[in-house]
Amino acid sequence: MSDCCQDHKKTMRDDQQRKKLMNRLSRLEGQIRGIKRMLEEDAYCTDILVQSAAASAALNAFNRELLGNHIRGCVANDIREGNDEVIDDLLDTLYKLMK
Repeated sequence: MSDCCQDHKKTMRDDQQRKKLMNRLSRLEGQIRGIKRMLEEDAYCTDILVQSAAASAALNAFNRELLGNHIRGCVANDIREGNDEVIDDLLDTLYKLMK
């Protein structure tokens, strides 16, 4: 479970969480490189758009994973410790994600 430190705005993640998130980002990097290559090679617009949508979905999956970790770890721990202000922080984050 992650351990948030509000004073320094850091989250200590276990190796499994970090590896899972890093793997998702590595796949996303590969997708972006592929899109750039398609553009350089004058690929058909629709083909690029399909790959761009896949990259967008991959980024959304990364965000869902990170948000879930944040809620299960940081937010839950803060609420247990009586820090209900974390709920407002979570809502602010959700509003930003939903723009």
